[in-house]
Order: sequence, then structure tokens, then C-alpha cells
Amino acid sequence: MSRQRSGFYNAIEYIGPRPQKPKKPNFFGGWVIVFIAVGAAVFFGKSLVGPVWASDKAPTNAQVEMIVNQLEVTGGFSEKLAAEALKYSGRQVTYDPAYYKILYPGGDVPAGKGVASDLLTRCYRKLGIDLQKEIHEDMENHFRLYPQLWAAAAPDRNIDHRRVPNLQRFFSRKGETLSTSSDPAEYKVGDIVIWALSNAETHIGIVVPSAPGDASSATPWVVHHPAGGGVKWEKALFDHQILGHFRFQGE
Repeated sequence: MSRQRSGFYNAIEYIGPRPQKPKKPNFFGGWVIVFIAVGAAVFFGKSLVGPVWASDKAPTNAQVEMIVNQLEVTGGFSEKLAAEALKYSGRQVTYDPAYYKILYPGGDVPAGKGVASDLLTRCYRKLGIDLQKEIHEDMENHFRLYPQLWAAAAPDRNIDHRRVPNLQRFFSRKGETLSTSSDPAEYKVGDIVIWALSNAETHIGIVVPSAPGDASSATPWVVHHPAGGGVKWEKALFDHQILGHFRFQGE
């Protein structure tokens, strides 16, 4: 006859932890923590994000007109050149580096097309200086002093003034060569800056005042026409290595 185990033994056969009922997830508690974290980030980050966002906003037409008027009324040649650059920044110009056969002197590619160097030519012409003519005449007399990068045997008045290396050489010969330091105080409105781009190309622009609301107004902005896009007035002075810094007001 088999021996029966008592209820006492049955009660102690399981010696593990006492079973617990599964807890229901606290849905609202998790979201409360998320909302608190987001709120804190907005509150403490507002003072940092605000100025950055403001500096990236495009200047209004009224702001551009106000700055242009100030430059034209109170400034000299450099300020007037910067004013012309700001006016140019509002134009719709498609980036087009194609070769065009143009008039001489005073020739230009179609008005709705152009590159960074055309910005310089068009702005200087507003002040009575024709870079097409100036560069062509200097290259006729000193062709070998200019970069020999395009397998050209002689100057070409259709394209020479549209090539940034030629502009750099011309400004170094005829203008004032300035510091290429990273000190923003060295750069004045109306100065010409030439950059080295990551694709081994060179680029050119005109130094202008910063837009209203810029959190770092000590650093001037530039007007330039980057490849593949439209003309820009932006805070890009130190975005690339500066190869040349010049001031040219005619001879």
C-alpha cells in the first residue's frame, strides 16, 4: 500500500520565489517623462536656437534696400561696389559657364545667365570700370604673366575676364593685395575674396555687410554665385580656404 504525502509536504515542494502577478504597463507615466524632457529642451535651448535660426533667414527686400541706400549715400567706391553686389543678389541668374562670343568692349553673356566672375564684371561696370577691357589689355601686354591653364596661345576677350584665376592675377597686379587671415576685422565691404574649393576649382565674391539679425555681425557676409545655384548673399566668408583678398578701385 503506497504511502500518501501529507498536505504539509505538498505545500513545500516549490521552493522558488513567490509568483507575482504581471504588472500592467504604465502608459501615462512614460509619456509624462517624454513631455518633461522635450519641454526642458525647448526652454533651455530656445536662447541658443533662436539666434541661429534668425541668422539663416533670408533678408527681406526692405532690408536689402535699406542697406543699399546707406552704402550709396554715405560711402565711397568700396561701399558703392558692395551696394551693387547687394542689388545683384536679388537677380534671377542661372549658373552657366558656357563659352559665349560677345561684344568688345562692354560685352556680356545673356542677362539671365552667368557665373561668379560675371557678378564682378557686372558690378564694376555699374561704377564705370570694364573688367573685360582692363583684363584683355593687360593680357595683351603681359600674356605670359597670366595663368597658362587653358592651352590658349593668345588672349581671348570673350572669356578671359570670366576665369577666376585671371581675375586673381589681374587684381594682384593692379589692385591692393590684402591679408588672407581668419580675422573678420581684416575684411571690409567692397573687398574681393577668392576661395579654393574642394574640387580644386577657384571661386570669387564681394564682401558686403551682414544681414540684419545676424548673431555674429562682426563677420561680414559675401555676395557670390556658386556653381549649380543662384546668386547668394550669405555668411560664407570663411566657408572655404581664402586664396586671395584684394581691393580694386580702378587705376
